[in-house]
Amino acid sequence: MYPFWEFNKSENRMKPKIIVTGGTGYIGSHTIIELIKSEQFEAVAVDSCVRSTPETIDRIEEITGVHVKHYNVDICDRNAFFSVIEQEAPVAGIIHFAAFKSVPESVEKPLLYYRNNLGSLENVLEACELYHIPRLIFSSSASIYGDVKELPVTEKTPFGTPFCPYAHTKQIGEQMIHFFADTHPDLQSVILRYFNPVGNDMSGLNGELSPDKPNNLMPIVTQVAIGKMKQLTVFGTDYDTRDGSCIRDYIHVCDIANAHVKALQFLMDKKNESNYEIFNLGSGNGVSVLEIINAFEKVNHIKLNYTIGGRRPGDVPAIYSNSQRANALLDWHCRYDINDMVESAWKWEKHLNHLRKTE
Repeated sequence: MYPFWEFNKSENRMKPKIIVTGGTGYIGSHTIIELIKSEQFEAVAVDSCVRSTPETIDRIEEITGVHVKHYNVDICDRNAFFSVIEQEAPVAGIIHFAAFKSVPESVEKPLLYYRNNLGSLENVLEACELYHIPRLIFSSSASIYGDVKELPVTEKTPFGTPFCPYAHTKQIGEQMIHFFADTHPDLQSVILRYFNPVGNDMSGLNGELSPDKPNNLMPIVTQVAIGKMKQLTVFGTDYDTRDGSCIRDYIHVCDIANAHVKALQFLMDKKNESNYEIFNLGSGNGVSVLEIINAFEKVNHIKLNYTIGGRRPGDVPAIYSNSQRANALLDWHCRYDINDMVESAWKWEKHLNHLRKTE
């Protein structure tokens, strides 16, 4: 049989169809945009929208001019998810996001995180087995490294002790895929370990929908700037870093999304040496909290209301990635810098504010 993923619809053939679980979420939606822009793939979103909204599909269409099919299905619902696969077959690959990701919530509700994050992955792997889906891209996290002693972090840096159930689910998820790949040589898999995704689509029309009390730095910065939050606290300026504040490896979400397209192309071109490949995704350059604040103020011409507080328990002074493996093997490089991150974040916050006023 002729391999279905080689067909191209425009020439009486069909593009490879990619199922994106969590496709209406923050990184999932930006990845669908990148898949469409590549003109190489057809994307199908599967997302129950418990942490996102179905209107995300409308935003994707506004940006790309392409309508994306969306199934409002919980990946943990085995029968419902398998029904989607059967309707969309043949499927050339799955990009699996569809995980809960709040660190504080995972501490408060650990069973919710183990049930959702690992149960959904179990169904994805079984679907790959039953429906002969040849490729899997898995959304992992730099949190699997824990409290790192040596910098920069490479793919060979060992797992650290997980500091929360969320990080533990990513560790277990990677191990599940590894064990599965050992006994299923036909499944080609790529694990992408993100560092700190920030920013939004440069159009300002799609981005992260944060909860009322966001935990990540950039949404807090933009909500303080728009007046939704009163003040930003910088937790500690006495660390052994260049300006005393914590350093993290911030990376634009569109660069993260682009890496998934590169990973698919990498597998389709059969460039992988193993059927279980791992890549760090980071800029390789740490950016401090104060540098984020300064860049936001400079680029967007806004003065932020922030105060200096004491150190926060559990924060490490610095962590950043060595992403040379992704640079070399995936031909992936960051296209956006810190100025793009803060500019796109502010555009999205203003867009959300406009939508709130017109509702």
